[in-house]
Amino acid sequence: MPESTYSGKDIQVLEGLEAVRKRPGMYIGSTGPKGLHHLVYEIVDNSVDEALAGCCNSIEITIHQDNSVTVTDNGRGIPVDNVPKYRKPGVEVALTILHAGGKFGGSGYKVSGGLHGVGVSVVNALSKRLEVEVKRDGKIWGMAFERGKTVSQLTAIGKAKSTGTKIRFWPDPEIFETTEFSWDVIASHMRETAFLNKNLKITLTDERELEPRVEEFRYAGGIVDFVKYLNEKRETIHARPIYIEAEGAEGLVEVALGWNTGYSETVLAFANNINTHEGGTHLDGFKNALTRTINDYARRQGILKEKDDNLSGEDIREGLVAVISVKLREPQFEGQTKTKLGNTEIRSFVQSAITTGLAEFLEEHPKAARAIITKSTQAAKARMAARKARELTRRKGLLDSSTLPGKLADCSIREAALTEIYLVEGDSAGGSAKQARDRSFQAILPLRGKILNVEKAGITRALSSLEIQAMITAFGTGVSEEFNLDNARYHKIIIMTDADVDGAHIRCLLLTFFYRFMRPMIDAGYVYIAQPPLYKITYGKKHDYAYTDRQLQQFLAALPETTKYNLQRYKGLGEMNPEQLWETTMDPANRTLLQVSLDDALAAEEAIVDLMGDQVEPRKKFIQRHAKSVRFLDV
Repeated sequence: MPESTYSGKDIQVLEGLEAVRKRPGMYIGSTGPKGLHHLVYEIVDNSVDEALAGCCNSIEITIHQDNSVTVTDNGRGIPVDNVPKYRKPGVEVALTILHAGGKFGGSGYKVSGGLHGVGVSVVNALSKRLEVEVKRDGKIWGMAFERGKTVSQLTAIGKAKSTGTKIRFWPDPEIFETTEFSWDVIASHMRETAFLNKNLKITLTDERELEPRVEEFRYAGGIVDFVKYLNEKRETIHARPIYIEAEGAEGLVEVALGWNTGYSETVLAFANNINTHEGGTHLDGFKNALTRTINDYARRQGILKEKDDNLSGEDIREGLVAVISVKLREPQFEGQTKTKLGNTEIRSFVQSAITTGLAEFLEEHPKAARAIITKSTQAAKARMAARKARELTRRKGLLDSSTLPGKLADCSIREAALTEIYLVEGDSAGGSAKQARDRSFQAILPLRGKILNVEKAGITRALSSLEIQAMITAFGTGVSEEFNLDNARYHKIIIMTDADVDGAHIRCLLLTFFYRFMRPMIDAGYVYIAQPPLYKITYGKKHDYAYTDRQLQQFLAALPETTKYNLQRYKGLGEMNPEQLWETTMDPANRTLLQVSLDDALAAEEAIVDLMGDQVEPRKKFIQRHAKSVRFLDV
C-alpha cells in the first residue's frame, strides 16, 4: 500500500445534515427507483475512492433477502480517531454530518468520485437502519444508526489483521416509493465502474433468489476491455482498440477507441468515474484532436487530395466506439443535470494527448489507418447522398418546415415549451386521440404500421420512409448534422401505442430512432411514453381503470364480495372512446407519463444493439433471460 496520511484531522465538515430527510430529492435526485439505487452508488463510490488512492482492490456488494444491502471493501477503513473540532470519531462525523469526509482539501484523497459529494451521511439519513464495521488499528469497530441518529456508540467488537469498511443499510420505506433493488440496474453500474478502474474486483451477490446469484466484475484491460465489450456484437475494422494514456499537472487521461462497420457512434465520456452525459471540455478536446489528426494523416499519405474536402467529425466518428476517462483533483460540473465537465485546462490537455497518441498509432499501423480512413470516406459519401436525399424530399415539400405533414393535427399554441405531440399507432387510435385532445396545446401525429428499424439502416434509407419524414418535419429540429434542438416545435413528444406485442415493438422502433438520430431530444427530457390503462372495471353505474395487473388485483380485492362487475382488457387504444382516452391517458391532471432518460448510457447502448441490431443471438439470449418475467405475452 502507498504511504499516505488519513486520520481524524483529514475529516473536514462543510455543513450539517438537517434537511436531507425533509427534501431527499435535492440530494439523491428522486425517491423512486433511481434515488434508491443511488444509495448503493454513494457507498460504492467511497470504496472506489480508496481504490483510486491505491489502497483497495476488492469491493463486495450483497443484496440481502430483506432488500438491505451490504458493501464491503479492503481499503484503509474510515478513521475511528476523534475529529478534533467535534470530539467524535471520524466514522461518526462522516455518517452524521453532510459534506463531511476526507475529500475537501485534506490529504486523505487526491482524486475522488461521487457526483455531488453528499456521501454516506445521506445514505444514513435515508435509511431505516445503518450498521458500520471498520477494520483498523488491529481492531474491528462497530456502530449503528437509525434514520441518521446514532443508536450504538463506536465500540471495539473484535480483533482484525486486515483493514477495510463494511456498511449495511436498510432503505427507509417512509422515504422511498419502493425499497426493492434491481439486479440488472446495479450490475450494469458495477460493470461500468470495474471497466473504469483497471484490476478492481467488484463482486455482486443477490441472496433473494433460491440459489444466490453471484457475478464478478474485474477487467485487467480497463477501458480497452470496455471498448471490446461494446464492440463484441459488431464487426470491427481493426484488430485491437487503440489505447492512449497521458498524465500531467492537469490530471490523468485514458482513451480507448475502435471502429466497427456500423453506422452509429458510441462515445462515452467520464470524469472521476462520473458518466458526463452532457459531455464537456474533455469530450471537446477528444473530438477536435480526432478530426484534425485523421485529416492530417490522410493528407500526408495522399489519401485525401488537394481538391478533396476535409472529412467532417461526423464522418470520422461513424462506427466509432470510444471511452474517454479523465481523473482530476477538482472537477467542475455544469449543465442541466450537472454532468458536463467545465474545467477549461482539460480541453487542451486531452487534445494534446490524443493528437500525439493517435498520430503515433496511425504511423505504426498503416493497414488499420487506411481501414479507418476508408470507413470515414465512405461515411462522407453517404452523408452527401443523404444531403441530396433531404434536398430532393425538401423540393417535394416533404421536409420543408413550412409544409407540415397532411395527417398532423397540430395545436393552436405556438410556444414550444407549452405544447406536446402524441405519436399514435394507427389511424383508428389517431382518430380517437384527435377527438379526445385539447386542441390548444396537444398535437396528434398518427403513424402507419411499423417504422423502419434505423439500427440496421443508414440515414439515406431512413429518409426514404414516409413516416420518418413526417416525424422529422413535425418536430421541426431537422436530423443528423442539421439537427437543432432550439427549433423543436414541441417540448413533449409522447409515444402512445397499444398495450400488446405490436405496440411494444413500435415503441422500441421509435425509441431506437430517437436514440440514434435525435438523441439530444432524450437528453433534454423531451421524449415520453404514455401509460394507457390495461383494464376497465364496470360495476353498477360506476367504472374504474387499472394500469397494472397488481393494481387490478388490489381493486378487485377491495370490492364487496356481492358486487358484480364486468372486466374489459384493453388491447388497443382504438377500443377506448375519446372521453375514456382523455380521462385516462391524455388529461394532464390524471395521466401518467414515463420520461425517457439515459441514466445508464451503457445499458441503453446494450439494449439498442441487442434488440434492434443485426445479430440474432443477443435477442435470443435476452428472451431466454427474461422469459420467466413475462406473465401475459398477448391477450
